[in-house]
Amino acid sequence: MNDLSGHYSGRWWHNLPDGRIQCDLCPRDCKLRDGQRGACFVRMREGGQMVLTTYGRSSGFCIDPIEKKPLNHFLPGSGVFSFGTAGCNLACKFCQNWDISKSRDMDRLMDQASPQQIALAAERSGCSSVAFTYNDPVIFAEYAIDTANACHTRGIKTVAVTSGYVHDEPRREFFAVMDAANVDLKAFTDDFYFKLTGAHLQPVLDTLVYLHHETDVWTEITTLLIPGYNDSNGEIEALCAWVFKELGPDVPIHFTAFHPDFKMLDTPPTPAATLTRARQIACAQGLRYAYTGNVHDAEGGTTSCPGCGEPLIVRDWHRILHYQVTAGGRCPQCNSPIAGRFDQYAGAFGQRRIPLRLNPNL
Repeated sequence: MNDLSGHYSGRWWHNLPDGRIQCDLCPRDCKLRDGQRGACFVRMREGGQMVLTTYGRSSGFCIDPIEKKPLNHFLPGSGVFSFGTAGCNLACKFCQNWDISKSRDMDRLMDQASPQQIALAAERSGCSSVAFTYNDPVIFAEYAIDTANACHTRGIKTVAVTSGYVHDEPRREFFAVMDAANVDLKAFTDDFYFKLTGAHLQPVLDTLVYLHHETDVWTEITTLLIPGYNDSNGEIEALCAWVFKELGPDVPIHFTAFHPDFKMLDTPPTPAATLTRARQIACAQGLRYAYTGNVHDAEGGTTSCPGCGEPLIVRDWHRILHYQVTAGGRCPQCNSPIAGRFDQYAGAFGQRRIPLRLNPNL
């Protein structure tokens, strides 16, 4: 069933002795009888096998600034062709995209496109990369992998925006075709993960270690700070110390602001001072590139040279105000290398968000 009808033969599953099948994509290990769907809602047992019900179907296409993913050290200033599907394998009570990730309405997936159509549309749009985003691409891995391969044949890079909650074998196959990733490290306690996301911390840490030590995928981290849940000095210090020890000082980390949403409407928004404090803690722990997000904060959005301290990329939210990194990724003042993936800077894409509908005749 390899078509755009929405049902596609899925991978990463096995039969169980009791007649069920087990999904081996993520640590939820969903066990399904015929007609049942996994926790992500989009992977289903049908006719004795696993199918992906959202292959070739999207909740919409849009051109975003790459800084919105957020990625500050991957082709800064460029536009990224972005799309997602529906569903999610986490159950975050604070989900900021809950209308997509928690959707049980397949009719929301109005746009259909093959991997080749997406790659061609991205090329024609002048985008440097395609991002699998809005909901977690791990759950539509087959579609994402096929699209990534189609993009690479046209010289277009690929970006995964993910929670990193995935088993080892599909992790390797999925990230083998990604050029960059932003991984949500939602907190640094398993208690937070279990109570607020229905998942566990360790698989996410395993994904980050794998990406940094076993792949060439450019990786950045995002932590959404929620007042009273994961914003204490002690937890932020422990998180940053782990990043420094296990991943090194050059992996960028973004501390972003929570706003009341989904099942946490009574939780107050994150004060800007909390983000500034987290960034200061990260810098004190030895991390060279720590940022604030979802707020206007030029200081918190600035990339400075770790050698001489020169402000090299000054940002306000997703907008680049000043840029002076060389095409080779170095400081023009002292020639120190700046960690990341840099190219000839063609100017800032800006804060624009351009929704698109794909031409089915492409």
